[in-house]
Parts: sequence; structure tokens; C-alpha cells
Amino acid sequence: MKFARIVFTVAAVYGFAILLPLYFLLGKVNRDTPPPVTHAELYYGFVGLAVLWQAVFVLIATDPIRYRPIMAIAILEKFIYTVPVVILYMQGQAHPKTLAPALVDPVFGILFLVAYVKTREAKSR
Repeated sequence: MKFARIVFTVAAVYGFAILLPLYFLLGKVNRDTPPPVTHAELYYGFVGLAVLWQAVFVLIATDPIRYRPIMAIAILEKFIYTVPVVILYMQGQAHPKTLAPALVDPVFGILFLVAYVKTREAKSR
């Protein structure tokens, strides 16, 4: 259970640190990763949803056994962005600067999966 608390806490802290500045960086994103965002509402909606998931990770970290069912969804959340980014990158439709940050999520996804398995063991005791 300690492993799950640490993993979900670290994921949330990392996520907040990476995502919250994006609210103020649309201009930089437009310059650094062309083409520019044409629908800012989608950009801010993505950031908002991603920030919301960090709050879910905090919730899971507070009581991993109680919130274990949500872990399964959190595992999927860690791949839902990476898979399309990798596919789009391979098709030449995603900027290379977008790829590297997207590859962090599956690392957390694997750690979430390990936490999920470990909490099953703790729950059965």
C-alpha cells in the first residue's frame, strides 16, 4: 500500500508541475510546436482535464485500497494520450517536441499497474 501511495503522489506532483504552467504558455506552445493551436478551447480543455486527473491521483494516494477500482481507469488514462501521439508522430502529424513528454505517461502507467497488483495482495490479507 505504501508503494501505491508514493507512486500516485509522485504522479500527481509531477503532473501538477508540468500541466499548470500550460495555462500560461499557449503562445510559447504555438511558437515551439507548429502549427499553432487554432481552437484554444480544446487546448485549455485538454489542460483542464489533465489537471483534474492529478486530483484523482491525489485521491487514490489517500487510500489506495478504498480507491483501487479507480486505479484501473487511471492506468488507461496514462496511455490514452501517448498512443495517439506516437501514431501521429509516426505519420508525421505530431511535432517531435510533443513526443518526449508523451512518453513519460506510460512509465507512470506501468507503475500504476504494479500498484494495482500490489494493492490486490494487500487487500486479500
